[in-house]
Amino acid sequence: MSSGRNPLSPTRMEMSLNKTLGTTLIALSALLLLNGCPSKPVDEQEPSGSTVVGPASPTQKRPGTSSPPGRGGYRAADLNDPSSPLYQRTIYFDYDSSQLQPQYIDILRAHASYLASDSTARVTLDGHADERGTREYNLALGYHRAGTVRSFLLAEGVPNGRIRAMSYGEERPANPGHDESSWRLNRRVELVY
Repeated sequence: MSSGRNPLSPTRMEMSLNKTLGTTLIALSALLLLNGCPSKPVDEQEPSGSTVVGPASPTQKRPGTSSPPGRGGYRAADLNDPSSPLYQRTIYFDYDSSQLQPQYIDILRAHASYLASDSTARVTLDGHADERGTREYNLALGYHRAGTVRSFLLAEGVPNGRIRAMSYGEERPANPGHDESSWRLNRRVELVY
């Protein structure tokens, strides 16, 4: 017996995820086209507990860093150095979005540089969502967020075999609260080395 629904027609969730993926691909394409353009620091307030690292030009050494930015310029020790962009390993997202925000581009470029230069380095991208939405939707959104970061790292030259993307959805909140300030911290991708 038929439920009246064509099993080959997409569900609303599938259509929404396809739209989100399409938007993400367009945004990533735009970022890749702007890759050579210098970026400006963003003066937006970051979620509490996060480390904000301002951008530097690729030829400029950051004060206090143990190694200069650029291909092959970072070492594993920089992952634990608060003055290094590698120390920032959480990328935050807007509500119901998997679009990469401009303030994280230089941080991700630093991670890409490190991953491309250290043949032993591997990273897992843990995608997360806040508690709003169904469990299935949040798992898919977390995976799309991790996929956005993965696509960016691949475009920056990181070999495919060094990146693993996964999603926890709403299951591992950074903050267990039930308000916007908590949800902001839960909409994220964590880079786990």
